[in-house]
Amino acid sequence: MAERVLVVGSGGREHALAWKLAQSPHIQQVLVAPGNAGTVNCGKICNSEVSVSNHAILAQFCKDHHVGLVVVGPEVPLSAGIVDDLTAAGVPCFGPSGKAAQLEASKSFSKAFMERHGIPTARYGSFTDPEEACKYIRTADFPALVVKASGLAAGKGVIVAKDQEEACQAVMDIMKNKAFGAAGDTVVVEELLEGEEVSCLCFSDGSSVSLMPPAQDHKRLQDGDLGPNTGGMGAYCPTPQVSQELLQQIKDIVLQKTVDRMKEEGTPFVGVLYAGLMLTKQGLKVLEYNCRFGDPECQVILPLLKSDLYEVILNTMNGKLASDGPVWHQDSSAVTVVMASPGYPGSYKKGVEITGLSQVQDMGLQIFHAGTALKAGGGVVSTGGRVLTVTAVSSSLEAALGLANKGVAAISFPGAVFRRDIGHRAIAHINQQRGLTYKDSGVDIAAGNKLVEMIKPLAKATSRPGCNADLGGFAGLFDLKLAGFVDPILVSGTDGVGTKLKIAQAHRKHGSLGQDLVAMCVNDILAQGAEPLFFLDYFSCGSLDVDVAASVIGGITNACKMAGCALLGGETAEMPGVYSAGEYDLAGFCVGAVERGNLLPRLGDITEGDLLIGLASSGVHSNGFSLVRKILKKSGLSLSSSAPFDSAGQTVGDVLLTPTKIYTSLLPLLRSGTVKAYAHITGGGLLENIPRVLPQKLAADLDASQWRIPPVFSWLHKEGSLSEEEMARTFNCGLGAVLVVAPERAPGVIRQLQTNDEAWIVGSLANKQPGSEAVVVRNLNDSLQKARSSSSGQVGVELNNASHCDIITPCKRSRVGVLISGTGTNLQALIEQAKQPSSSAEIVVVISNRPGVEGLKKASLAGIQTRVVDHKLYGSRAEFDGTINRVLEEFGVELVCLAGFMRILTGTFVKKWNGKLLNIHPSLLPSFKGVNAQKQALQAGVRVSGCTVHFVAEEVDAGAIIVQEAVPVLSGDSEESLSDRIREAEHRAFPAAMELVASGSVRLVSVKAQDRQALISCSCGQRGFSF
Repeated sequence: MAERVLVVGSGGREHALAWKLAQSPHIQQVLVAPGNAGTVNCGKICNSEVSVSNHAILAQFCKDHHVGLVVVGPEVPLSAGIVDDLTAAGVPCFGPSGKAAQLEASKSFSKAFMERHGIPTARYGSFTDPEEACKYIRTADFPALVVKASGLAAGKGVIVAKDQEEACQAVMDIMKNKAFGAAGDTVVVEELLEGEEVSCLCFSDGSSVSLMPPAQDHKRLQDGDLGPNTGGMGAYCPTPQVSQELLQQIKDIVLQKTVDRMKEEGTPFVGVLYAGLMLTKQGLKVLEYNCRFGDPECQVILPLLKSDLYEVILNTMNGKLASDGPVWHQDSSAVTVVMASPGYPGSYKKGVEITGLSQVQDMGLQIFHAGTALKAGGGVVSTGGRVLTVTAVSSSLEAALGLANKGVAAISFPGAVFRRDIGHRAIAHINQQRGLTYKDSGVDIAAGNKLVEMIKPLAKATSRPGCNADLGGFAGLFDLKLAGFVDPILVSGTDGVGTKLKIAQAHRKHGSLGQDLVAMCVNDILAQGAEPLFFLDYFSCGSLDVDVAASVIGGITNACKMAGCALLGGETAEMPGVYSAGEYDLAGFCVGAVERGNLLPRLGDITEGDLLIGLASSGVHSNGFSLVRKILKKSGLSLSSSAPFDSAGQTVGDVLLTPTKIYTSLLPLLRSGTVKAYAHITGGGLLENIPRVLPQKLAADLDASQWRIPPVFSWLHKEGSLSEEEMARTFNCGLGAVLVVAPERAPGVIRQLQTNDEAWIVGSLANKQPGSEAVVVRNLNDSLQKARSSSSGQVGVELNNASHCDIITPCKRSRVGVLISGTGTNLQALIEQAKQPSSSAEIVVVISNRPGVEGLKKASLAGIQTRVVDHKLYGSRAEFDGTINRVLEEFGVELVCLAGFMRILTGTFVKKWNGKLLNIHPSLLPSFKGVNAQKQALQAGVRVSGCTVHFVAEEVDAGAIIVQEAVPVLSGDSEESLSDRIREAEHRAFPAAMELVASGSVRLVSVKAQDRQALISCSCGQRGFSF
C-alpha cells in the first residue's frame, strides 16, 4: 500500500526532501507542514496546515490522516523531542532523539563530547560567565576569536571576530545583551582555524554510517566570500578538494567514531549526521555537528541520490545501512544558487512578486522554494530572507554552475541578492591541476586593450580645469585649486541604471545608457549644491563586445561633457560565467565639490508656505523599469511596436530608452542662495525623494494638475492598473527634480527656468501633522487620464474619550494574529489593510479551530503563516486556549483580532490579552448585545444600526469601544439584507480599528465602570445616532 509521508518545515531543504520523496513509487502523497509556494499542490506534494509545535496534535493528525512516516527538516523540533513524542505515540519519525540532537542543540555538549572521545576539533573553552570568557580570549596562546552561542540560534549564533576586542564584544552581545536569547546563556570560545571548509554528511542507523558525497556551502553574502555571514548563499557537490583517501579518514575518525561513542553512551544516533569540517595544515578538524540535512547542502546532495530516498530512510530507521546502503550518481556535479531578498541577512521587505519561475523549469532546472507564498489571484511572492534556490546537475562543476546562473538570470524580483561564483574554490582547485591561459577562461586581454585605445580620445575630450582626463594610469588626479575652489566640501555619489539595461540589451540600442548613468550620479550630488568635477565608470560583462562597450562609454563621455565633469577613469571587467551572452552591467561614480557656504539643503531656512517648483523629466528616466517590463509583458507589446503613447511614431523601445535629463544647468541658481533645497526624483518617486531634503516637521502638498505628465505614464498607469500611490512611489510622473523656494522668489525662479526648460509651481509646504504622510499628491489620477475609482465610503472611526484612551505617536508595525473559524468574514479586509505600505500592522499568523476552512486558504494566498488548533482534540477550554496562546507567542503576536472566531475564550486568556484583543459586533453597542443582533434591531424598530469594534472583556460585548460605523435600517429590510450592509461596514471599521490600536493611537487604560458607560454614551451621541 502506498504511504502518506509528512515533511516538517518550510524551507528549501524541506522542498528538496518532499521533491525526492515524491519520486518514490511507494509514496502516495507527501504533505509538507507548513510548506511554501513550491509545495502547494505540486503533483504528489501538497501543504498541510497542521500545527507542528504541538506534538500531541501532530500525532493525532498523523493517525487521523494515515501518515506512515514523518521526516523532520529543521533542527528546532528535533531538539524539542519531536521524534521521541511521535514515536511514543506510534507514529514513525525519521531523525535523532532529543537527547541525541544535543550534538547540534548544545555546542558546549558537542565540544565536550569531541574532547572526551579524541575527535579532532578546535581548542576551546565553555563559559557561563562573560568575564571569564573574555579573560580566556585575552590569555589563550592561540587566536581564540570564534564566539558561539551554545544553543540553537537559527544558524546565526557564530561570530568570527577579527581581534580580541571584537571577540569580547561578541561575548557581551550574546551573554549580556541576549542577542540570541537563551541560546547564549552559555558561550563557547574557539580557536580560529584556517583552511578549506567542507560539509560531510551521512545516514546513521545507530551503528553503521553511509556517507553522502561531500559538499561545500558558501556562507558569505557576496561574490569572493565577502559581506556578512548568512544561512548559506549556495552550495555544490561533490567537492574535488576531498579525495577518496581523505573521505575515508573523515568516515573513520569523525562520523563512524561519533556514532560509535554516542551508542556507547546510551544515546544512539539515528538520522542524518552532518559534520562541518575545516581542512587545516595540521589535519581535519570538526567545526560543528548538525543533526539533520544542511540548507542549502540538501539541495545539491539529494539530486545526486540514485536510490529511492524513502527506502534509504526505512533502511536507516531499521538498522539495515550496512547491508543496503544508498547509491549515488557518479561523474555528475550539482550546484545550487540561493536568491535572497534585498537587505538579507538584515531586515527585508516581504510580499515582493517573483517572475520567471516557469521559464527556469522549461530549462530543465530545479527550483527549490524557501521564503515564498502564493499571491491572491495567482503568482508567487517572497516571504523570507532566503527566497529560493536554483539547482542544476551536469557532467562538470563548471557546466552546472553555468546552468544554475542562467536559471537565476531568468528569475526576477526587485533587488534580488545572489552569488555568481558558487564553487569558485573547487574550480580554482581543478584549474591548478592543468595549465591554462587567460583567454582559455574567456577573458580577452587584446579586446580590452583595443577598447581602451578607442575610448582614450573620447575621454580626453571631457578635460576641464583641474584635470586632463588622460586614461591609462593607475589612478586619476584632480586639482581643486585649479578648478577655482576656495573652501570646498567634496560630495560623492554612485548609482547604476537598473533594469533599463534589459530594455537596451533587448532593443540593441546602447548609446543612451551612458547619459542615464552620468545623470543618475550627477543629479544626486546636485542635491548638496555640488558642481560635478569628475566621473568614473564600471562596465562588466561575460564576454567583451568591443563595439557595444564603445557605444556605452561613448554615451558616458558625451554626458560628461553635458554635465561639465571629466571622465577621469573607469574599469572594464570581463567575467566569463557571470553574465549570459549579450549581457552587461554598469555602475558610475561621481565626485563634486561645493563651497562650504553654498551647501544644500538649507534646512534651517525651509518654512511652512515655501513653494515647490518642478522641472520636467524627459520620461521614465532610469527608475521603475522592473515594473515597466512587467507591464510591457502584460500588454503584449514588443519593444519594436509602435508606441501607443507617442505621437511622433517612435517605437516602444525608443521611448523607454529616452535618456535621463541632466540638471547641471541649475548650478548658477543653486549657488545664488535663491533655492533652499533641490530634490532629485529618482528611485522612490515623488513620495520618497522630496522628504529627503525637508525638515521632519514639514510635509509637501503637490497638485498633479499643475504640471505636464508625459503620455508614457498615463499608459503605464492604465495598462498596469496601478494605484495612485504606486505611481507616485515608483515613477517621477513627469517631474525630474523639485526645488524649494520662498513664495516671493518663485516668479523670478520660474522665469529663469522657463528660458531653457519646462518648469511649474507644483505645490507648497505645510506643517506635518502627527501620523500624516510626508508627501500628498492631489489630482494624480485625473491628471493621468484615468477615472477615479468610486469611493467605498468613509470609515467611521471614533476615538474614545481621552480618560480612557491615550493618543500617542505611531510606532513600528505591530505583529497581529487573527483567529477564525470559517471563511474569516473580515479576514480579507484586514489582510488588504495590512498590505498598505503605510499600515502599522503586520499579520503574521492566522489560526483556525477548524481544518480546511476558506479563511486558511485566503491567508496562504496572501503569504501569511497558518495554524490549525482543532478544539475537538482538547478535553477542556483551558487546554485549548493554552495552545492558542502558545502559537500566538511562538509568532511574537502583539495584537489579536477575532474575525468570525466561534469559540468562547476563557477569562484567563482574555485577562492575559487585555487591551490587545479586538472583536467586532454587528450592532452599535451597547445596544443589542449577544447573538441575533440584526434580528433584535429589526424587532426594536430602530432606524439606525451598524457595527462596533471593541476590546474584548470577560463580559460578552462589554469591552471598551474603538470604532463604530452606522448603517441605516431601510423600510422593508430583512435580517439578511441588513446583515449584508452591516458586513460591508465591518470591512471598513475593523481594519480602521486594527490600525488605531496597532499604531498606538488608541490603547486601553484602567477606568471605573461608570466612566466607561458614560464614554459609550458619548461615543454614540457624537455621531448623532437616533434610536
